[in-house]
Amino acid sequence: MALVMFYQLTASTAAETLALLLPRALQQGWRVMVRGTDPVALDRLDEKLWLGPEDGFLPHGREGGPQDADQPVLIGQGPAVNRADALALIDGAEATEAEISQMQRVWLLFEKADENRLADARARWKALSAAGVAAQYWSDEDGRWVKKAENQPVKP
Repeated sequence: MALVMFYQLTASTAAETLALLLPRALQQGWRVMVRGTDPVALDRLDEKLWLGPEDGFLPHGREGGPQDADQPVLIGQGPAVNRADALALIDGAEATEAEISQMQRVWLLFEKADENRLADARARWKALSAAGVAAQYWSDEDGRWVKKAENQPVKP
């Protein structure tokens, strides 16, 4: 069963947060799909991940290539064709409850300053809580991540 982790970005960018989350996912042996809605923003993310520190190379690819299914981290707008265990949703990207239930982890990253994204995150929190999905709500405050809320599913 998936754990959905909401990340409210106040000081960090999505790229900076993913640069922390993605290596941890790969250490777990997970494949990851990073799904966004803006192709230009996804291209910038791809570039930032390639330009990361040499000792922290993150193997990944941009959706649309012949090796999409083999990518440890696939960045795009479509389905997780790389057999992902984790899904990162940025820029308002969405996932179905069925897709979420297939993942080990789902990260939903959104900007606090964007009222529409904040309202969407709140609505998603309520819907997932009502569906019995485990969720955590994190915010980056004073240079560190702080857990603000947690919802544990009701066990039968």
